[in-house]
Amino acid sequence: MEIYVKLILSFNVSDMDFLNQTLLKNIKNSISEIVPKKKIGVAFSGGVDSTLVSKICSDMGFDVVLLTIGFSESHDILFSKEVNEFLKYPHHILEIDGETFPTITSNIRNVIDTDNLSWNENCIAFHYVSKLAKSLNLDTVITGNGIDELFCGYNVYREAFSGGEIRINEVMGLKLDNELKMMKAVNTVASEFNVKILQPLLSAPFIEYAKTVPISEKIHSSDDLFRKHIIRKLASDVGVPEISCTKRKKALQYGSKIHKSLIKIR
Repeated sequence: MEIYVKLILSFNVSDMDFLNQTLLKNIKNSISEIVPKKKIGVAFSGGVDSTLVSKICSDMGFDVVLLTIGFSESHDILFSKEVNEFLKYPHHILEIDGETFPTITSNIRNVIDTDNLSWNENCIAFHYVSKLAKSLNLDTVITGNGIDELFCGYNVYREAFSGGEIRINEVMGLKLDNELKMMKAVNTVASEFNVKILQPLLSAPFIEYAKTVPISEKIHSSDDLFRKHIIRKLASDVGVPEISCTKRKKALQYGSKIHKSLIKIR
């Protein structure tokens, strides 16, 4: 966290304020254009992406219900509870049943028909998110997908940094293409519950805008463990709890223990 604070202090304040205001405006515009209903579930891990989306949606007047899934005592369940002690939004948790997990994972793999491990893990996760939403009579769930792709959230961007902006943008294109295709598979799985998973930060206008944000506001070096700096600064500005703003990325499949459990039965 100390490193992150030092990096934030190194920015030009006036430039950062302008960039943050523009970022917030574009996020709000995308949410307004994509999200049709006022009562929504938000796939919530407590990380900066899902917490930022939750906070902005709530500030916009949406009736936000936080949805968290994972195995008992998983990181996401524990951390999401900790973060929501500050937010105090309605929060529902579904603990994954280890006995039925193998059957469900097998069925999902047959539905999406791919051996891509990440796709299978994310589709499994959103199967449970959709099941939880359905039990609460919610048919619309919002995610923060797109932030990691567009704002250099993944470790692969550290590896690409030495190749300069050209290489970073190449990686970004590949990541975006994969994410857009994967979320179609996710919605195929969610349709079993008549639930729609929406990703406002993967809309074409938001992608176009996000690509104009300077790379320097996203990642600083190949040793940058935090990344997504403009996202973290905006999150802090709109009132996201500090423990979330400074939390390093932990992907859904790892935070929920889905990856660990799936590997055991493959």
